Order: sequence, then C-alpha cells, then structure tokens
Amino acid sequence: MELEVVLKWMELFNEKVQAEKVKLTELDTPIGDADHGNNMSRGMKAVMEGLETDQPETAADALKVVAKNLLSKVGGSAGPLYGSAILALAKGVQNEAELAESMNDGLEAIKKRGKSTEGEKTMIDTWSPVVKALKERTLTSKVIQDAVENTKDMKATKGRASYVGERSIGHIDPGAYSSGLLFEAFIEAGGIE
Repeated sequence: MELEVVLKWMELFNEKVQAEKVKLTELDTPIGDADHGNNMSRGMKAVMEGLETDQPETAADALKVVAKNLLSKVGGSAGPLYGSAILALAKGVQNEAELAESMNDGLEAIKKRGKSTEGEKTMIDTWSPVVKALKERTLTSKVIQDAVENTKDMKATKGRASYVGERSIGHIDPGAYSSGLLFEAFIEAGGIE
C-alpha cells in the first residue's frame, strides 16, 4: 500500500464521517450511547491534524498516526477497536504482507480486543465480509453495503447494543455502518490493486 493511498483513504473517510455524523448518532441512539457520530467525527479530525503535523513518510507510518489518534480521541469502544485494527494493518503494511492478509490482521485485532465474532451485530460484521471479498478479489461497494445492511436483522449479543436485546433487531449497527464508510473510502482512494 502506498503512502498516497493511505492519505487519500483517510481524507475520504474523514469527509464521509463528517457528512454522516448525524446519521451515525441516529443509528447509535436506539441501541447505544448516541455518541458514535460525535466520537468518530472528533477522532477523524484528530487523525487529519496528526497526519498534517507528523508528515509520515511511509504508508505504515501514516497508519500508525491514524491508529494513535483513533485510540486517544475516539470515545467508547470504537476508539480501541478501530485503533487496534489500524495498528495491526500498519504492521502488515510495514512487513509488506498481502493486502487481504493485513486487513485480516485488522479484523483479528478487533475480534481479540472486543472479545467478539461474526453474527453478534458489531463492526466485525462489516469487516469479515470485506476481508473475505479482498481474499477472493471480489470487493465492491455492493459487498460493503450488503454487509452493513445485514446487521439490521441481527440481535446484538455484544457491546452496549446487547443491553436492549431483541429491540436491537431492526437497527443497523453504528460501528458496522462507520466501517462501511471506511471501506467505501478505501475503494475510492484506489486501495484495491
């Protein structure tokens, strides 16, 4: 992965998060703390400032800056989960691993940090199909949108959403949605060879 791709990816992700801030909060209101939009907005502003200030010279270094800012600025569980995922991705990029392998490392970091797996109505339910599609070289915007939409019919068994049990059914998971924005931005930035 090239530095230019990472910088463009984060620029586009930031634009999407800022544009969808209200929607992210609306998604988080019935099943969470109603703060995912504000948290992600604050985190991505810090990411953009960090990339500007630190002037990273490699893709891996840029991803480390992203991870550091997400970990320190995004509240709730999203900060540690996104931060862990991006840090694992950075390590893969630094070691010149295949893209799918590096993204899978990010997915595994989320699973480990969140003590969660597929089907529990979390961001994993977007990451997992995306990683699978990357491995198969079939990642498209539709794959991402379908993964996000599929969380609507799931019952949350992890995180804050699990507290509302059956009432979580019928709502898209906010972390899955913001992960969808992340991967849409990745495609648009030219992240797929």
